Amino acid sequence: MKIRTVIVDDEPLARRRLKRFLQAAPDVELVAECGDGNAAVAAIQKHQPDLVFLDVQMPNSNGFEVLSAIGAERMPIVIFVTAFDTFAVQAFEAQALDYLLKPFGEDRVAKALERARTFLEGGAKRAHQNHLAELLRATEAGRNTARVLVRNGDRVLVLDAEEIDWVEAYGDYVRLYVGQQAHLLRSTLTEMEQRLKPEGFARIHRSRLVNLDRIREFNTVNTTELLIVLKNGARLNASPTYLKELQRRLGA
Repeated sequence: MKIRTVIVDDEPLARRRLKRFLQAAPDVELVAECGDGNAAVAAIQKHQPDLVFLDVQMPNSNGFEVLSAIGAERMPIVIFVTAFDTFAVQAFEAQALDYLLKPFGEDRVAKALERARTFLEGGAKRAHQNHLAELLRATEAGRNTARVLVRNGDRVLVLDAEEIDWVEAYGDYVRLYVGQQAHLLRSTLTEMEQRLKPEGFARIHRSRLVNLDRIREFNTVNTTELLIVLKNGARLNASPTYLKELQRRLGA
């Protein structure tokens, strides 16, 4: 029996890499490739595959929104793929679900595929669907936590929001500045603002967030630019556009 498979990842290079590994498996039939969450929902509904390799963070709809749109009871076997996520890995570990952490190798894909075969051949799909439902609940709860997980070489660091000095947009990623260290995380600044604003962070520029407890002083550079000095000496350009909200948050 062929395992009808869909690959969902917004990175073309990652899709090609995964496709190459899957083509080595004679029992895998690739029925669709998708680059965003909306296309993934349409492809899953159309092809009704046995297996989906699903990226966690994508434009339009992320992996969890795809799962929610399809419904745990109608979702095929899922192997999640992530460059890293602020809460997903803990949820995966807790629910014993398989996932690929980028950059992954052929051996890791083969192991995940073998586990999928076990689920499919052993009639364990209902148990898997229950795991997915639990994952959705754990994920929704995780969105409200104040911890951020970041990779540091072979280690995973768990950062409390209060440890972060400031955050800066960096292409498709954000940089989290913690003391003298900077950590790269695949996320948008808007997503980080939603997550960290309740923890005392405010936007000071279209590309920067700052921990309000870290601010030492404000300096006026000119009529269109401010300079915010943090307690650790970091000097950040700020836009007057955000000054009123910033003053309100500081109680001024």
